[in-house]
Amino acid sequence: QVQLVESGGGFLQAGGSLRLSCAASGSTFSNNAMAWFRQAPGKEREIVAAIKWSSTYYTGSVKGRFTISRDDAKNTLYLQMNSLKPEDTAVYYCAARRTTAGYFPPGAREYDYWGQGTQVTVSS
Repeated sequence: QVQLVESGGGFLQAGGSLRLSCAASGSTFSNNAMAWFRQAPGKEREIVAAIKWSSTYYTGSVKGRFTISRDDAKNTLYLQMNSLKPEDTAVYYCAARRTTAGYFPPGAREYDYWGQGTQVTVSS
């Protein structure tokens, strides 16, 4: 069975850094699209960053501050978050597609597997 397990969320001050991890099991995703999403209170879930092999995508609000990466040997996805702002406060989710085929970046409804979410809270 496929499972995505997130870790690394927490509470920190603005300007700080945090690294989120998402360990995948039950399948390999080396050539599949994977992504980080986030959802703040009262807002819709939005894509933060996506990766498929050498291609990456970032939403405009995090460009230059966040970096998405993967370790295929460990079957793990990462999100390095630097220069964090209070507006980055949200529950962060990792997601993966079941297949390697398709358009990049995929739309949110094209991801087949989701992590449980991890809370990131940034104070002023």
